[in-house]
Amino acid sequence: MIKTRFTELVGVEHPVVQGGMQWVGRAELVAAVANAGALGFITALTQPTPEDLAREIARCRGLTDKPFGVNLTILPSIKPPPYAEYRQAIIESGVKIVETAGNKPQEHVTEFKKHGIVVVHKCTSVRHALSAERMGVDAISIDGFECAGHPGEDDTPGLILIPVAADKVKIPMIASGGFADGRGLVAALALGADGINMGTRFMCTKESPIHQRIKERIVANDERETELIFRTMRNTSRVARNAISTKVVAMEKQGATFDQVRDLVAGARGKMVYANGDADEGIWSAGQAQGLIHDIPSCAELVSRIIHEAEAIIRSRLEGMLSSGYRPKFVHASSTGRS
Repeated sequence: MIKTRFTELVGVEHPVVQGGMQWVGRAELVAAVANAGALGFITALTQPTPEDLAREIARCRGLTDKPFGVNLTILPSIKPPPYAEYRQAIIESGVKIVETAGNKPQEHVTEFKKHGIVVVHKCTSVRHALSAERMGVDAISIDGFECAGHPGEDDTPGLILIPVAADKVKIPMIASGGFADGRGLVAALALGADGINMGTRFMCTKESPIHQRIKERIVANDERETELIFRTMRNTSRVARNAISTKVVAMEKQGATFDQVRDLVAGARGKMVYANGDADEGIWSAGQAQGLIHDIPSCAELVSRIIHEAEAIIRSRLEGMLSSGYRPKFVHASSTGRS
């Protein structure tokens, strides 16, 4: 058992988190993560309306009696969703943990804190982490450049970002971007984090509500199979490499504007990728952690494997290095095809 400030804060067994993922963070996945002793987040804006979100929270409660949370991501939009109504649905549903992400969440943080809700804010830089800490959030999830989705514009990889943040952030912090196994968990703890957040790895589980062919595509992909779109627009997003994302990158290099790629990157097309299993139908998020994913386990199998692997590394390999006559005792699961 690995206990950290984060596990104590949110009341879970293991320092492993499944953060909010558009079209993926649904009740069946979140409940499976919770039942495995980790922390999962329903993605609020995956639900069409606040009323649908309330029903999804209730559905998740019917599948688990363990702690889980809801992600509320605030992004600039021509026609913004009714964020205050989604927030109220979260509060009225009695959710005790919220993951916020995106632009200036102060209004939401303040309101959540009034109701005793633990707020974890996801960010991509130390300066934003410190800003969120001043806003009163309870914990930080900090995203390195390896991550799926939005890595920010600083291009700082986790090996640097995590310890720099750990030196400055006083509240509990989980590390995001590039994590998929026990080695990553031990590394994150060594760098100063209190746990890890995994997106792509949880997408590729039995309970993940996406098409089996997309899960198999993730297994087949290696760490190079991503593209960075919207670089020229300073709204970088790491997505799976496919016919659409490659075309968008090429168009950007030729000076394309967002309006010129809008139809290619439409969220409705990305949603259909997960529904129909055609990996080239639209844009879909995946991180460089694809290179570490070689199977499609249940969430319970995955979390158990990560914790046992991390404990073995700490007890056998690392402790052994402190004594004379060191002989490696730990064999990584990937050598037996189980990563």
